[in-house]
Amino acid sequence: MVNNNSDMAIVSGSKMSGQSDYDVVIIGGGPAGSTVARYVAQAGVKVVVIDSRESIGSPLQCGELVPTNDEMRRLCPDVPDMDDLFKTPESAISKRTEVMKIITPSGKSLEFGFEGLVLNRVAHDEALVDLAKQAGAEFKVGCFVNKIEGNTVSIRNGNDITGKVIVGAGGHNDPVRRTFWKEKSTNIPVKFALKEGDYGDAVELHFGSMAPGGYAWMFPKSSGANIGIGVQKNFTKGKSLNLFAADFIDKYDGDSTFNGAGSLPMSGTIKRFVKGNYVLVGDSAGMVLPSNGAGITIAMIGGRIAGQVIVEHIKNNLELKEYEKIWKKQMGRVMLNSKRSFKIGSIMFRLPDWVLNIFFNRLTKVIIWRAVTCRRMFWII
Repeated sequence: MVNNNSDMAIVSGSKMSGQSDYDVVIIGGGPAGSTVARYVAQAGVKVVVIDSRESIGSPLQCGELVPTNDEMRRLCPDVPDMDDLFKTPESAISKRTEVMKIITPSGKSLEFGFEGLVLNRVAHDEALVDLAKQAGAEFKVGCFVNKIEGNTVSIRNGNDITGKVIVGAGGHNDPVRRTFWKEKSTNIPVKFALKEGDYGDAVELHFGSMAPGGYAWMFPKSSGANIGIGVQKNFTKGKSLNLFAADFIDKYDGDSTFNGAGSLPMSGTIKRFVKGNYVLVGDSAGMVLPSNGAGITIAMIGGRIAGQVIVEHIKNNLELKEYEKIWKKQMGRVMLNSKRSFKIGSIMFRLPDWVLNIFFNRLTKVIIWRAVTCRRMFWII
């Protein structure tokens, strides 16, 4: 196995002197991996995506809310060409929303203008795969990774796939991250349900003891809603996530048509995305905004940067670490603000509900919204 502590060991342990099957091998075909594949393939670089699932996009693992392109321009002003990156088809949009409600433990709400799309996440991810395939990317599903050594990815069925660049886009438990990175992330487990019924038009975020260290949500869809919760385990005093989820989800009338679970890395991006010819993107690199849990669009931003840099690396020998530099230019300020807000929130959410009820009011409304949308909370910190 390759030495985790040495980039030189990573490079020298590869078989770069031989002919590779592909220029780029991407592990994971979610939003991050499919976006890398699209931008790599459309430049004429040979790329394959391997995924352990038989159908990419299934099963559903998240709350399905993303900002509109216009909202993204406001939230991430240093990211260029939003319309080129985000091409969400109408078939993948379940509902358009214009209002977000922040709900206090006592049930009072603060309303904010927020242009959002509640997705059909499965259709959304399938559309991203189609875009990558149309650009020329190859996909192999049902492929479980046994190990990664040098530039060889060994699949459980006995096959080996080689590439000049190996991209880890397999989520918080990505095999590239797991093999070559020691840095840990704070992972928040989530549970959710799709429920039938009419839940109005506003998306809701709930804070307090019902979701210690995290938050709960209700995102209305064209039919029904996505309702779920995420918590920090060290805040729960031994109570299981299942109990928190049942308590919150059961508050909403309607039959559940699907129950899902997942995990979000909520400590922000890790220090390095590149080691030798290994590259991390999306959840595997911590590309989730800690203050609001946004991961789909953030993973795609990282995916485009990674894809474009990989193309220049393959064609013109650009250093892969340029990916980290461009990410910092486009998303560094947003991620830093989000990390700060999450740290402050983690302190606040240890407080009793009655204290949060006092803090969440019209006078603090702007501060709360700045935290959720990854701006400096108090303008000076």
